[in-house]
Amino acid sequence: MRIENSFIPVRGVGETTERKLWQQGITRWEEFERDAVGETTGERIESFIETARARLDANDARFFDDAFPNKHQWRLYENFRNDACFFDIETTGLSQSTDEVTTVSVHQDDTTRTFVNDASPVIGESLTPEKIRATIGEAPLLVTFNGKRFDVPFLETALDIEIDGPHIDLMYPCRQLDLTGGLKRIEQTVGIDRDQPDITGRDAVRLWREYERGDADALTTLVSYNRDDTVNLRRLMDHVAETLHDDVFASVC
Repeated sequence: MRIENSFIPVRGVGETTERKLWQQGITRWEEFERDAVGETTGERIESFIETARARLDANDARFFDDAFPNKHQWRLYENFRNDACFFDIETTGLSQSTDEVTTVSVHQDDTTRTFVNDASPVIGESLTPEKIRATIGEAPLLVTFNGKRFDVPFLETALDIEIDGPHIDLMYPCRQLDLTGGLKRIEQTVGIDRDQPDITGRDAVRLWREYERGDADALTTLVSYNRDDTVNLRRLMDHVAETLHDDVFASVC
């Protein structure tokens, strides 16, 4: 599913109207003809397509993030997948006001970087607001799991930065597919394997404390776990986008 397949951002066009267009063979913007719908709706669709083409040429993910209903924001992924930023954080607890970020892993363009809350970490890069702002803050599209409620606000508070880019929180499209529970459980359900043994959030805190006491191997394990989260986010996003695409188009086949 690409943005160019979508008519649902247009005011007055819901899932039913969009499906009817697809059933008429109008599955892309260039195939649209005004007489396929009423005059007013046709004018709105033509106006949207004209604007949207220019914004797509400009790689303006924010325009489409604002235009698409929340339920359908996953449709942005295929167009921006090569530059999408998958990220996950580890912390010393759940409180933004009293706990700290320990590691942040970012997977983008088949490269994974990990930032560690240490001026001279034995592995990874030192975690600074400038580095996070330059990676996560400037990405055209963010992908997380429960990041809207946890990762993003935690980073904003801990590092005193703003992260407001277009954002697909995979927890919600997963629910559309009846995939519930945490990330690890969903990975198992859809057949995504991990090389490392399963580590819980409590284990992540323990490993960080052990590193603070001088155990360099503990940080290596923690970073490996955090990096696996981000790499698997991309695998899960690929699966979710493909499955939702199949579900959406099932009614027009």
